[in-house]
Amino acid sequence: MKYKDYYATLGVARDASADDIKKAYRRLAREHHPDVSGDPSSTERFKEIGEAYATLKDAEKRAAYDALGRQPAGQEFRPPPGWDFAGAAPGGAGAGAGRSGGFAPGADDDAARYFDDIDLADLFGGMAGGRFGAGPGHGARSSLPVPGEDFDTPVEISLRDAFRGTTLHLELSVPEPGDDGRMRRVGKTLEVRVPPGTTDGQKLRLRGRGGKGANGGRDGDVYLHIAIRPDALFRVSGHDLYLDLPLAPWEAVLGTDIEIPAPGGPLLLTVPPGTRAGNKLRLAGRGLPLPREGAGDILAVVRIDVPSPPTEQERTLMAELAKASRFDPRRHFPKESSA
Repeated sequence: MKYKDYYATLGVARDASADDIKKAYRRLAREHHPDVSGDPSSTERFKEIGEAYATLKDAEKRAAYDALGRQPAGQEFRPPPGWDFAGAAPGGAGAGAGRSGGFAPGADDDAARYFDDIDLADLFGGMAGGRFGAGPGHGARSSLPVPGEDFDTPVEISLRDAFRGTTLHLELSVPEPGDDGRMRRVGKTLEVRVPPGTTDGQKLRLRGRGGKGANGGRDGDVYLHIAIRPDALFRVSGHDLYLDLPLAPWEAVLGTDIEIPAPGGPLLLTVPPGTRAGNKLRLAGRGLPLPREGAGDILAVVRIDVPSPPTEQERTLMAELAKASRFDPRRHFPKESSA
């Protein structure tokens, strides 16, 4: 018989949890169901997905499958005597391997058998032949509630939008049953309010805004995966904002007050005398708003900049300072180099 990599079929890792396997199956089964997909090969692909899920969803069948180890997909192999995916003990009905409710690699079972075993009612409310509640063998399942499809949508917003909040308009194409019971994709426009203080990598759930449920099942959800676009000045870390602050040498030595731009409007930052490169000057509570109250901080990271090229007057003044100052920025260096 030929080996099939069921984990690759579902697109999951070999150590995937049962929940991850189920999610992958539901997503792929919806995508490749012959009544949803326009691909002529969808029936065969749907059959392969069902076969993989029927084995990996069952703990005993999965353990028996994993015991085979990794093998190249499509390679001919001989399983151990008495082995089958149903978890039968060695010495069991070896000739019936794959016929006791499990699936042996390379088995060419009737597609309807897969459809029964993988509980299509969980996905399409007992749909057979492309209709809800129609088709043989599914009458008992046709009244089961079926949840609508969930959607994961990446969204990019600006730092200003993350600070103040914004309204987005999203276009989605979702599968819904028509009046004739057949699945079809329809366009849906969502108006979404992104709250102030939304952070990079945050996931927002829009309950009931996804695909329509069937037979009284709940509507699916839409999950927005938020990414904050790179900003020209600020770096985002959670609710804190980091800013590189260039200072002239005399500003760092003497201290100064500087107006800096910020998402909420200009802010006055006091630079104390003797500020060194790498110091972080904090503006508390001026970062991204926190969920309930307060806000993160703005941290200005000091770097020292110099005129390039300096004017003649600047060169003269710097030369005078060099002669007058006893400051040695390398005083921590060893006085003699080691041989």
